[in-house]
Amino acid sequence: MDFNVFMNDVVNAAREDVREAGYEELTSAESVDEAMKRDGSTLIMVNSTCGCAGGIARPAAANAIHYDKRPDHLVTVFAGQDRDATEKAREYFEGYPPSSPSFAFMKDGEIVTMLERSDIEGYSAMDVVGKLQKVFDDNCEEV
Repeated sequence: MDFNVFMNDVVNAAREDVREAGYEELTSAESVDEAMKRDGSTLIMVNSTCGCAGGIARPAAANAIHYDKRPDHLVTVFAGQDRDATEKAREYFEGYPPSSPSFAFMKDGEIVTMLERSDIEGYSAMDVVGKLQKVFDDNCEEV
């Protein structure tokens, strides 16, 4: 199998996992700016094909949101694929170095906290679900 075809399949599957979970895919810098103008809380999942960490982050992203408290908006950018969107999103993550996969929790377009790759890699998906739900408990209203 051609390597590029294989990688396209991997990327498409990773995108689909997060979209199917209910996250809005942002693929341009403009779409990121529009999302950051929304009132309320936003969870930004920085998707990635990075082996172990990506395979933990995507199931965590899908399962953490089935909870009594959750962000108003769920969005995703894809590191290494949608470069302009990812670069623009990272401009909003003031104080945090680039990290993928990762989760940024925003309120009214301002960074509140972030789960970086180091908070994901080496943990189980359920550990990361717990970390995300702790952020939701601290910052979100019941739905």
